Amino acid sequence: MNKKLITIDLDGTTLNNKAEVSSTTKKVLSQATAEGHIVSIVTGRPYRISKQIYDSLGLTTPMINFNGALAHIPHKNWDKSYEYTINRDIVFDILNSRKELGINMLAAEGKHMLLADNTSQLVEGFFPQALKSNQILNQQNLQHDPTSITMFVDQDKKQLITDRLLKKYGDVIEVNTWGGPKAVLEVVSKGIQKAVGVSYLADYYGIAQKDIVAFGDESNDKEMLSYAGWGVAMQNGTPEIRGLANDVTTLNNQENGLAHYLEDYLNLAK
Repeated sequence: MNKKLITIDLDGTTLNNKAEVSSTTKKVLSQATAEGHIVSIVTGRPYRISKQIYDSLGLTTPMINFNGALAHIPHKNWDKSYEYTINRDIVFDILNSRKELGINMLAAEGKHMLLADNTSQLVEGFFPQALKSNQILNQQNLQHDPTSITMFVDQDKKQLITDRLLKKYGDVIEVNTWGGPKAVLEVVSKGIQKAVGVSYLADYYGIAQKDIVAFGDESNDKEMLSYAGWGVAMQNGTPEIRGLANDVTTLNNQENGLAHYLEDYLNLAK
């Protein structure tokens, strides 16, 4: 079998519903690596809440964060790393019209930066429950262009806010929606999505597109699964993702669906 580039989403895919990696998943991904395949995390998560997962899997490969906006090797200065940013003036503009737009909370992030304007909508596990003075989103603290902007909005205003943002900044940004019950919008640079990061990794490793195997479950995995030579949707994935994938796991993320699928696909010793 040719060497494969295996790109794995985290939430709802590699992680169970408690945001944990099971021992079974660790074992299978370790086996895949030992057999010469390349395993790389490609996630919408920022680096600050994915590095511990990367470390627990014992990976040394590049990681893609912010849905393709950041490529880097944790704990190393990788000369091939990239980071696509958004002009900070856009953040200030949105901040000034936050109440008018109906945005409940606004956050700006980079590889080593998290700023938010309040804590009322923060999601446990994704954001700290309290902000230090230097973490408050304002002109004084936001000194650098962010990689991602996150907005918590009212469910009934989600489309309206998306349309307004695209009308004003659509030539330089993309607006994505988080999966799950909360109405959350995420802004990244124009043209950025997970397939950008996957293509970059494939070029770096010299892996043909047909030898890319991608796993995902949500709308932000759409381009990655479509781009990969073999796109695999999780059983718990959205109908859209299951419909466009080459295959669907028999088991869900609570049942180590990714690990069992990969074990069979790569003919790993059980």
